[in-house]
Amino acid sequence: MTKNETTEKKIFLLDFEKPLYELESRIEQIKELAQENSVDVSEQISQLDERANQLRREIFSNLTPSQRLQLARHPRRPSTLDYIQAITDEWFELHGDRGGYDDPALVGGVARFNGRPVVIIGHQKGRDTKDNVARNFGMAAPGGYRKAMRLMEHAHQFNQPILTFIDTPGAWAGVEAEKLGQGEAIAYNLREMFRLDVPIICTVIGEGGSGGALGIGVGDRLLMLEHSVYTVATPEACAAILWKDAKKSDKAAVALKITSKDLKELNIIDQIVPEPSRGAHADPIRAAANLKAAISENLEALSLLTPQQRRESRYQKFRNLGVFLEATA
Repeated sequence: MTKNETTEKKIFLLDFEKPLYELESRIEQIKELAQENSVDVSEQISQLDERANQLRREIFSNLTPSQRLQLARHPRRPSTLDYIQAITDEWFELHGDRGGYDDPALVGGVARFNGRPVVIIGHQKGRDTKDNVARNFGMAAPGGYRKAMRLMEHAHQFNQPILTFIDTPGAWAGVEAEKLGQGEAIAYNLREMFRLDVPIICTVIGEGGSGGALGIGVGDRLLMLEHSVYTVATPEACAAILWKDAKKSDKAAVALKITSKDLKELNIIDQIVPEPSRGAHADPIRAAANLKAAISENLEALSLLTPQQRRESRYQKFRNLGVFLEATA
């Protein structure tokens, strides 16, 4: 590992990763010293490697909801455009809502997935501050949701499956967005996605927040990457509302049940897509391969159903969300 790579890795290091990073740095230092002095330390290195593997398993198998949120927001986490480039054979981005606006926070276009024409839509965050400002931190405006609906209508007309990638803290909540009809744009998408004939597979690849996520989140299958989160509101916003203190976000993250494991147990999502041991950003190629395999499997199953069966199943899926039984005394 070069000095620049080490520095970059340290910059994006999360707090709970520090013990593992320190151990791995120590192993690298021992290897370098041993090579310089022609000393055989293979046995000691093997023991330290095993300790590092054990520590890695301990850390990433016991993450708290807040720690998973940190992974979901990691600046090096693969984005919608990263996954599109990795899993499709061809990709052609389409722009504009046909109403005078092209929202850079929500991208979409036509592609070939396993040789089959599909329409792909997803939130797009930036890599650095400048890029994030240009993409509005992945928070789509009304024009973004109208662009998404325009592309979904295209898919419906030409019988092309729809793949959506969800990664947003929420829809843009600015005054201008409200003036342009943010609530109406999202509500319209929610209604119209239920009537589409084609298979729809939605995947939360990072942060799925509030109505901003739901605006492209009505589908036959809802998948989540292992370390992604899906929530009605950010833990910080929830803590500020309930306890008047955003610093209690850790408590809110637990109460909100935002993790893929929690949501699978609640039958809100259909499948958890496994990530590399240190998160998707640690091995984007492997993460993309896992995602492609999951989408392929679900798309094949959905393609066996008739349009009417898909619409009915989609409707029942969402009607059953939140159903519960009250225990009597």
